[in-house]
Amino acid sequence: MCRSIVTLRGEEPATDEEVRAAALQFVRKVSGFRVPSQANQAAFDRAVGEVTEATGRLLHDMVSPPGARQPAMARSRLVAREKAAQRSVS
Repeated sequence: MCRSIVTLRGEEPATDEEVRAAALQFVRKVSGFRVPSQANQAAFDRAVGEVTEATGRLLHDMVSPPGARQPAMARSRLVAREKAAQRSVS
């Protein structure tokens, strides 16, 4: 798995930005493009949108068995949230 993609399921729900960022990383990895050419931009953007939607549905529809512990939030998600909070205060 790509090291940039983190587990989004956890104690706190993933934000829309976190879901989209994971989808973007997935499409980049699968396509082999970090930035697609103009000829491929529409297909690339459509794929990111579709993966974002599918991921959102997956996270929304998943259920945990009674008593099961949620995975801990990934450190990278914590750091990203802290940075976003600092930017919004500034």
